[in-house]
Amino acid sequence: KLEHIWADQGYQGMDKSAPIVWGVTLEIVKRHQPGFEVLPRRWVVERTFGWLDWQRRLSKDYEQLPEVSEAVVYAAMVRLMLKRLTS
Repeated sequence: KLEHIWADQGYQGMDKSAPIVWGVTLEIVKRHQPGFEVLPRRWVVERTFGWLDWQRRLSKDYEQLPEVSEAVVYAAMVRLMLKRLTS
């Protein structure tokens, strides 16, 4: 279960309501200067999305229920972890 979420500045207004609505803490990762800058923890999210993009079923939003989409993400990450354990 998610407990802590890192997000960019597009989600700035939700950081106060996230603990109430979803029961998670939301941390907004802010830019310090204009232009390219490696933001802390942001690369973790981008890397994970890159791994998930390798799964064909996750390339489009085929599922009707969010629970099914969540299960497919779990299955994709389990597959990735098992592949790393065996190699």
